[in-house]
Order: sequence, then structure tokens, then C-alpha cells
Amino acid sequence: MNAASATDAARANGLSRARLGLTAIFFANGLIIGAWAAAIPGVKALFGLTDAGLSLVLFAGGVGGLAAIPVAGVLPPRIGGTGRALRVSGPLAAVLLAALPLTRLLSAGAAPLAACLFLFGFVNILMDVPMNAHASVVEGRWGRAIMSSFHAAWSAGGLIGSAFGGLLIARGAAPAAQLGVESAVALTVAVAGSLPIGVGDTRAASKALALPDRRLLALSLIALLAVFAEGSVTDWSALYLNSDIGVAPGTAATGFSGYSMMMVAGRLLGDRVVRRIGRTRTIAYGAVLLFAGTLLAVGPADQFSVVVGFGLVGLGVANMVPAAFSASAAAASSPSLGIAMSATMAYAALLFGPPIIGAVATASSLRFAFALLLVAAAAIGALTFTQRAGFSAKA
Repeated sequence: MNAASATDAARANGLSRARLGLTAIFFANGLIIGAWAAAIPGVKALFGLTDAGLSLVLFAGGVGGLAAIPVAGVLPPRIGGTGRALRVSGPLAAVLLAALPLTRLLSAGAAPLAACLFLFGFVNILMDVPMNAHASVVEGRWGRAIMSSFHAAWSAGGLIGSAFGGLLIARGAAPAAQLGVESAVALTVAVAGSLPIGVGDTRAASKALALPDRRLLALSLIALLAVFAEGSVTDWSALYLNSDIGVAPGTAATGFSGYSMMMVAGRLLGDRVVRRIGRTRTIAYGAVLLFAGTLLAVGPADQFSVVVGFGLVGLGVANMVPAAFSASAAAASSPSLGIAMSATMAYAALLFGPPIIGAVATASSLRFAFALLLVAAAAIGALTFTQRAGFSAKA
């Protein structure tokens, strides 16, 4: 082997290790979210929260996430790149996950929990945004589309986090024990994954927070409604199975597990599906699956139909946000500006989603609150067909 070949091989090996490490970070972030989804009913009971009280606590997490967006765009280049940012934010997110139920040691009230969840939401975005920016760098160096594989790892982490959390709860683990164990796993994976990923993106964002212009409004609304559906299942599915369907707390996480399993499958096939049928049909067919899955989950439901319904929801929304982001990047004056516009709208759903679901659940029931996803699915379908020009035929 000559010197040039040895150098190429070394670079290829380094890129493969960077991709593997970043995949682990996506997995760790998904595991953190899945663990929290499984813990929500137990945390609700631990603090004696009503549906309305829980929605306000979750609202604090959404506020933290939205507040972090401007910081997430400018912090990585100032500290040496997205790689260094992930080496800090990944472990910190795992530590804050473990701290959530421990805030009861400070007060039986919900204020310390809400404050901790604000920090958790803030740090989660400081992990989420850099890992996606880092993934775009790795994808560019890889030479072909691999973004869906990273998001598949995130969904797999969510699946394992919720399933493992449900198992721990079924064996009698309190929220502090369940989240403590899972945060330790996530911490280990995040630290190990961050070692080989390299510097990543060192470019400062052109805009820290950007609202969509008229050309991109429909695409941004699609991203918003898709994230609203994702957040609703993440935050409320276990509680819905527990309180409305009567499923034991230890198995209430099966709804989120089914959702995550199908999202993994959808994202593993995502790049291939988009290349075959295009972004428009990918989102439109996803809206049909979202509608059908929600209808199955909120109808005359038992545990099986709810889990299957949430699974269809996961399959439906799996590729909506990536497709909407890609179309926004292609339609805007620059890719980064287009994604910034859609991302700002998408993350706004984390802010208003939990209180809307909680308010409707308090006034009626969680079953009726989840029926709002039927409206979201119909709106996504309508927006998709009004925005055909915003999608390229097969990209």
C-alpha cells in the first residue's frame, strides 16, 4: 500500500468512527427522551400533579427548549465546534434526567421540578441542534444521504429507553431509581460516542432565530404539526394508557415503545422512500397513517389497539420533519436559513403542545385531547398539497 492509499484508508476509518460515535450520541439522546416518557406517570403521582399541573410542568420544558435555540446556534463555534459542544451537553442532559425526580427532596411542590425540567429542555436542545449540525458535516463528507440512519438511531434509543424503563417500573422501581439507571446508561454511551466524532461544524449560524417567510410558511407549519404529534405521544401516551385505558404503570410505556419501534422502521427506510416517491407523497401518506393511527388509538380502545395506533402514528410522522426541513433548505435563499425557519416553528410546538393537551384533558379527557392529532393530520395533508411547488419531484 502506497502512502496516498494509506492516508485515504486512515481518513475513511476516521470518518467511519465519527459516524459510529455520532450514531451513539443520537441513540443516547433518544434513550434519554424515552426514559423520561416512561417515567412521566410515576413522576405525576410522586408530585401529586393533576393533568393541568403536569401540562404546566411540561410547558416549562418546552420554554427551556425554545429559549435554547438562539444559544444552540451560536455556542458551538465559540467553544470550538459541535464536537466539543456535544462532549458537554450529552453528559449534562443525562445528569439532569436523573435529577428530575430528586427535586422532590427540595420541595413537595412542583416548582423545583418545573425549574429542573426547564434546564433539561434547555440542555436537550443544546444537544439536539449540535448533533444534527454535526450529522450534516459527516453526511457531507460521506458523500451520500445518511441522515435518516442517525434519526433511526435516535428512535431506537427512544424505543429501548421506554421499554427498559417500563421493565424497571414493572419490577417496582421508583422514578428516581428508574431514571437514575437509565441516565447512567445514557451518560456512558454519550461520553463514549463523543470521543471519535471530531470537531464537526465550526461555522456560526447566520440567524439564531428565524421566522418563516410566506414561501416557506406551509413547510414550516408541516414541521410544527409533525413535532406537535411527536411531542403529544412522547409526553402523554404512557399516562393515557395508564389513566384512560387502565393499563398498569409498568406496561404503560408500551404505547411509546410501539410508536418508537415503527418510527425506527420508517426512518431506516426513509431515504429510500423519499427517493422513490418524493417528499410530497412521503408527507401526504404519512398524514394518512397519522390520521388512521390516531383514530385507532382514541376509538373504542384497549391496550392492543392503542399500541398499534401509536405505532401507525410513529410510522406516519417518521419522515415528515426531515422531508419538510430538506424542502425548506431547497426553497430558501440558503439551506441554513431555510432549515432555521422551519426549525424555529417546529421547536415552538414543544412550547404550546403540552399545555394544549393538558388543558383539553382537564376539560374532558386525554382520549379527547389525543383526538386533536386527527386535526393535525388533516392539516398536514392539506398543507402538503398546497405546497407542491415547494417540493422537488424526487428529492
